[in-house]
Amino acid sequence: MRVGVHINRFNHPGGGPALSAELAAAGAAAEAAGVSWLSVMDHYFQMEFNGGAEDAMLEAYTTLGYLAGRTSTVRLGALVTGVTYRHPGLLAKIATTLDVVSGGRATLGIGAAWYDREHHGLGVPYPPLAERFERLEETLRICLQMWDPENDGPFEGRHYRLAETICVPAPVSSPHPEIMIGGGGEKKTLRLVARYADACNLIPSSPEELRHKLEVLRGHCDTAGRDYDSIRKTIAYTGDAATDGDLDAFMRDIEGYAGLGLDTVILGPRLGETSRWMESFVAPAVERLAAVG
Repeated sequence: MRVGVHINRFNHPGGGPALSAELAAAGAAAEAAGVSWLSVMDHYFQMEFNGGAEDAMLEAYTTLGYLAGRTSTVRLGALVTGVTYRHPGLLAKIATTLDVVSGGRATLGIGAAWYDREHHGLGVPYPPLAERFERLEETLRICLQMWDPENDGPFEGRHYRLAETICVPAPVSSPHPEIMIGGGGEKKTLRLVARYADACNLIPSSPEELRHKLEVLRGHCDTAGRDYDSIRKTIAYTGDAATDGDLDAFMRDIEGYAGLGLDTVILGPRLGETSRWMESFVAPAVERLAAVG
């Protein structure tokens, strides 16, 4: 297994003026530690469990663009973009730009969106869940069309209509930036993973739950005629051991996931300063997880 890091707090004791230096240090520390993935939240407001809306939050793609200029090997993405936050044509252009400026290291992480407070707070439309999933599928189709050099024509969907799907320059990644769908819904989300995604991100409560979700995904792949093994499987680790810096407890939490075909365990420490934590905790975690299948 490989290790990813999800930067999800920006409450640095030095405040906003200290964040650019901390992000640069975090990027350097991630690569020095051998981290394969570096992500940020895509939210307008900080989560309630992470300090609430009055706590600091940075816009995701501006932050990722900054990290692209401060790193050279780690893959970059949002975990994950809410489909309601940006028009899909603009989102495809943003993801393409990140891929170009990072030299082909961008992942488009996307999901159906869920945090109603931030939508209402900033006046962003928040459709019902069924419509959000319809918009998610149309957005995936639009992105793939914009990344198709043979098709810059119109797109006609139920929710989105584009007269021209032009995207120049094209992504550096071939055939296009990686698409990661976040979420474990068995009827809709995992079906979309099987049909459109290159990677998935799940938040299992136990190895048994993950095993079940992956079997559901395998079933959707069989139905869609998709190679199950071609999808990169990742999980978000939500235990306290990573934040606490308890490597032995973390390894005990993870050992049950061995043999399930996971590519990456993404750690999301609830810390405003991650650079030193990457040196003290993540670097040895990378070494120990490399031996876990």
